[in-house]
Amino acid sequence: MRTLLVTGPGGSGRTTVAAATALAAARDGRKVLLLTGDAAVPADGAPATLTVHRPDPAAHFRQELLALQAHAAPALELLGAAPLDDDELTPLPGSAASAYLKALRDAARGDWDLLVADLPPLPEAIALLALPEQLRRYLRRLLPPERQAARALRPMLAQLAGVPMPPDGLYEAAARKDADLAAVQDLVHAPSAGVRLVVEPGPAAADALRTARAGLALHGLALDTLVANRVLPAASQDPWLAALAAQQQTHLKELYGDGTPAVHEVPHLGRDPRTAGDLALLRAPGPSAAPVPAPRWTVEDRRDTDGVLVWRIPLPGAAKPDLGLVRRGDELVLTVGPFRRVVPLPAALRRCTVAGAALRDGELRVRFAPDPGLWPCTP
Repeated sequence: MRTLLVTGPGGSGRTTVAAATALAAARDGRKVLLLTGDAAVPADGAPATLTVHRPDPAAHFRQELLALQAHAAPALELLGAAPLDDDELTPLPGSAASAYLKALRDAARGDWDLLVADLPPLPEAIALLALPEQLRRYLRRLLPPERQAARALRPMLAQLAGVPMPPDGLYEAAARKDADLAAVQDLVHAPSAGVRLVVEPGPAAADALRTARAGLALHGLALDTLVANRVLPAASQDPWLAALAAQQQTHLKELYGDGTPAVHEVPHLGRDPRTAGDLALLRAPGPSAAPVPAPRWTVEDRRDTDGVLVWRIPLPGAAKPDLGLVRRGDELVLTVGPFRRVVPLPAALRRCTVAGAALRDGELRVRFAPDPGLWPCTP
């Protein structure tokens, strides 16, 4: 299954482009699933091979909370708590992200030729794509799997040492949640997945491109296509329209700069696309022949020259003032603008200390040197 993850600044037309992409692929005979939270996506006249699914945050929140309530019923009854009813539950902030992750998990288990995911605007979309890894890390910290192996010793530990051990059901629930999150993570990071950025050529387009490239690279993802939306005709007899088109062309040149992924221009129809026929006129790009590979984080051994190991982390679009780096145990906390990621250090670097960092040519190079208080720094 190919996966296209579509995002862009608010108002850039990302939902329209996502819908046009899904429609074009379905008309080519592919079995396509379009995930979108927009209720206005036109479905009339679409081929039967196109399925549109809109995640329902309210329904998902009620289902999850009621399931948790049923699982904890014995403890709640012991405390005298009054159970919540379905009709009194309203979704909390964050419910939309949880519902969308479930929709992605279900899509990963389906039989589709193409999945087109209409994501939230930047930077919420990058935060959503990073959420499975973050939640899995939280689960491992709160419920380390290795502690479950000691469940046979639970009665003895409780009596002799007073060590509380989580019940088996908690580990089982955590394992199910981890499997669900892993399915989404595998879908997003699969070689057949690609991220598509939709921008309208204007003063903010170049900044949106830099933000997307840096934020995606921080989480090990690559931007494979840039869609310039609502492009005006270059030649017009109307002086006002010609001036706007000239401004767009100036900003388009910025988007075609060095290191920019493939750029596809989508024409302005002179109206908002409202029907499947309008979407077909946009000529949205289909999946690329081969997705752009994800950036690779590599460790370079330079001990024969300056005695250090260098962790090379591609961060295209990142600027030095936006970078932050903190070593915490066997993890590195990386910050790029509004984005943050906690990543485990490669085994080769865990006995080393951070000796410095520099950003050059879109790549963060973190230097590690032997720590006198640790074993030798060896790969």
